[in-house]
Amino acid sequence: MAQPATIEVAQPTRPRLQLVDLWRGAALLAMVVYHFAWDLSYYGLSATDLTTHPFWVTLQRSILSSFLLLVGIGLVLAHRNGVRWPSFWRRFAAIAAAALAVTAGTFWMFPDYFVYFGILHAIALFSLLALPFLRLRPVLVLAAAAAFMLPPLLWSSPDFAARPLAWIGLWSVLPETTDIVPVLPWFGVVLIGVAGARMALATPLAARLAQWRPPGPLSRLLIGAGRKSLLVYLLHQPLLLGALALYLQLAPTALQPEVLSRGQTFVRSCEATCAADHAAAYCTSYCGCALEQVEAADLWALLDRPGPERDAALAPLATLCSAMAE
Repeated sequence: MAQPATIEVAQPTRPRLQLVDLWRGAALLAMVVYHFAWDLSYYGLSATDLTTHPFWVTLQRSILSSFLLLVGIGLVLAHRNGVRWPSFWRRFAAIAAAALAVTAGTFWMFPDYFVYFGILHAIALFSLLALPFLRLRPVLVLAAAAAFMLPPLLWSSPDFAARPLAWIGLWSVLPETTDIVPVLPWFGVVLIGVAGARMALATPLAARLAQWRPPGPLSRLLIGAGRKSLLVYLLHQPLLLGALALYLQLAPTALQPEVLSRGQTFVRSCEATCAADHAAAYCTSYCGCALEQVEAADLWALLDRPGPERDAALAPLATLCSAMAE
């Protein structure tokens, strides 16, 4: 008697969590805003120093934290029943290739400050490092996260600012690069994402999130961008820089940015930051004094290297100029 044919039933594909795509799209939008502000400063269209202004520093760190949390969450969602190696390696190869393209592009534009371990390099490495943690209990993953996040708070050295060591993250002086995301402490953020996703999937919340659909065209636009995040990341800066370069070529002379000296740029940035907490007269006096002290001690090279060394050198200057401005 013939045996009945075996019918293979395909396992249903889990729907994507639209909340995750929406979050990723919102982070991309914030990133575009931040980079547009950076580009305005780069072309002399803004005097704001994004490396010291509290709002922009907070925004930059929030964007980076969001992306790395999403790396951990995405790994758990994609490989919750075991690592899907073909899918993992395709994604890894795409990110690694994009990271190399960023290195090549920034080396061409900024050879002294090119990106050799930026966000894409970090995501590629962190994705590999996170694999052994996907099956651990969340409490152990959180303990590991703390182990990666604490060392830079306890010890650092300027020796780790050199390019062969900067990726570790124990430097006390900012390395010479336009973007760096070291293992310490940022891999710990990825592990927090892993632990958080694992805990959420073990609760009824996971089923509700899977059914949630955000309303409105803006949400749908952000979700679409979130699903194409690598493409958006690679294209947005060339488009922004190109558009601003074209604007500067075509804009009437009256709209061209004023060419400022190094001292004028310093004073404008200083006054813009100072104005958040002090009156205009105080800021004018304080920043004028600061410029005199910087020029007298030739601290320009130090100003370009944010970190404890710069802060320690500028502390007496700030005290002196505060006293003279009051």
